[in-house]
Amino acid sequence: MADLYHNRQALDEAAAAVHRVDEDTRTIWFENEDIQAADEPYLLPLLQESFEDWRRETDEQVMLAVGRFVLFDLDRNMIGSAGTIDINEHAEVIAAARLAAAAAMTSGSTEEEHRLEAVAVPVLTRSDRRPFCVFVYVTEKANDFQAKSVAQLSAMHFRTCFYRKFEQLFIKDLLLYQKRTDKEASRRDALFLAAKRLYDQFDVTSVLSEMLSSLEQLYPDSVAQLYLSQDHVNGDPRVKPLVFKNAAHDLVAKSFLEGKLVTEQDREGAKRLAVPMTGKQAAYGVLCLTINSGNWDDADLPAFVLLADTAGTAFENAKLYEQSNLLINELRLINELTKRLNQSLKLKEIFKFASSELLSVFDADYCCVLQLNKELNQFIVTASNIPAMSSEHFSPEYGFSGIVYRTKEPLIISDYWHTRVVNSKLMDNTGARSLIATPILVDSEVAGVIMVAHKSANFFSYDNYKLLQVMSTHIGLAITNASLHAEVRRMVITDNLTGLHARHYLNEQIQSRQRKDPLGALILVDIDHFKQINDTFGHQVGDQILVQVSSIIRSSIRQGDIAARWGGEELAVYLPGIRSDQAYRIAERIRTQVEGETKPVVTVSCGVSEWTFENEKISVESLFYRADMALYEAKNNGRNRIYVGQAN
Repeated sequence: MADLYHNRQALDEAAAAVHRVDEDTRTIWFENEDIQAADEPYLLPLLQESFEDWRRETDEQVMLAVGRFVLFDLDRNMIGSAGTIDINEHAEVIAAARLAAAAAMTSGSTEEEHRLEAVAVPVLTRSDRRPFCVFVYVTEKANDFQAKSVAQLSAMHFRTCFYRKFEQLFIKDLLLYQKRTDKEASRRDALFLAAKRLYDQFDVTSVLSEMLSSLEQLYPDSVAQLYLSQDHVNGDPRVKPLVFKNAAHDLVAKSFLEGKLVTEQDREGAKRLAVPMTGKQAAYGVLCLTINSGNWDDADLPAFVLLADTAGTAFENAKLYEQSNLLINELRLINELTKRLNQSLKLKEIFKFASSELLSVFDADYCCVLQLNKELNQFIVTASNIPAMSSEHFSPEYGFSGIVYRTKEPLIISDYWHTRVVNSKLMDNTGARSLIATPILVDSEVAGVIMVAHKSANFFSYDNYKLLQVMSTHIGLAITNASLHAEVRRMVITDNLTGLHARHYLNEQIQSRQRKDPLGALILVDIDHFKQINDTFGHQVGDQILVQVSSIIRSSIRQGDIAARWGGEELAVYLPGIRSDQAYRIAERIRTQVEGETKPVVTVSCGVSEWTFENEKISVESLFYRADMALYEAKNNGRNRIYVGQAN
């Protein structure tokens, strides 16, 4: 043994080389990374692999021929051993090594056991020099310095192997993290583009096609199907009706009824996911994805759910767009017909025109328009192409007009002769067999009845039946022309979104008040960072905030006060007979409620001004100017506060 270590210079050079390797390792970019105390329960595999690396690298070293090396964890559990001491002496070696390890962890000394000498070296962490395992060298009686040198050099070599392994794992984790990050970023970009494409579509068919195409791009190994809860003609075979057969065991029905994601796995290992396609108003169907479980990562679930939610909102928007187009066309038709009906404000002329139009539109033989006289509680024939029926009176309980009056619903009779439900003077006197009739509704009450008849049976179609309803609406509009003019006036002076008055109406009212009142106050309310809200949450949420703030303003003022939308996110309140100090308290109430009750939370800044009959200049413009300057100060001084403008 002495021959093996006679060259002290060689040992010194070896130690210096290990130090240089260790020093070089700690100069690379992750030199500060180290194991932590929390990692110690999970170190066993890393220690075992590091010991194997050390053993392979020292297999050809002569030191293995003269002793045994043993690695222990901090609980003195043996992790590995290597060397050539007789296997029959293995128990004695391990006992000696364990005693040395225990001594090293307590006092740093070694103990001798029989004829063996054991030298234990605690292996320390890089950062805080804390032991995380013990490396022991066991040999027969030898020079103490030589044994310690072998143990220290071997422990240092093992430490280098350990940190090399640790760094490999560290870099591997970093690469995996980077891979996941890149995948998530790629998925986010794909979702953003998919959402943009979905929201770019204006019809339902395009939305559904785009959604299914996006799913194919995001999950190329999947099979996507959409189950719609409403009728929709679509040529794509992947779009199917939602049928409730066995909701308890049907994945799609269960997802729709429970309103949440539902998953299952079949015997072949394929995974099925079903998530409701939901908008703000309702659930419109269920999106179902079948994918091989080997190609599925549960981390993709949020993206799948988000895509379904986006598709639901886009589908709802497209539906609303279609409905709005239908309403626009209907309003255009109503507008044209109403123009013609309202060329005269005399009811008799309106009814006469309506009767002639209905005869022409339906190619009918007979037509009667009856008006309800509430004072007499009778229907009076006000227009008809049947002379005998002119000015005829009927009880609200009589005939088909009585049925329409009671039910407030239109009716169609295919053959009066074979299905005589009630007696009808119109049908009996004319010999007519087909009839369509509908109520004229004014404020949800029956104001009259339209009856159109033909001599032939089964003459009128369902489309005629529906069209008569539309025509009756036009006639009802003509009857309520005066009411509509008042309603139009109300709409002109009201902001559609907030329900507050329009700015011009506020100006008119202030001007009128200043001519007769002794004083008044104005509050300008501006929503802070409103553009940021629109940019962050979207304009729909921005509109909701405007509605919430408007509602708070309405609830905070008197009935005689006038609230208006001044422009954009700025609102205004005029307070007749109020001074600025009281107006300040009202503004503070508004400010506090807005901050405490809006969702998402927003704040408002307010500017207050007043006028009195003593002012040199009394005008709407000066009142607004002072309030606007005060609002400007409030916003410049931190927002969410109130300033009062001073009179000039």
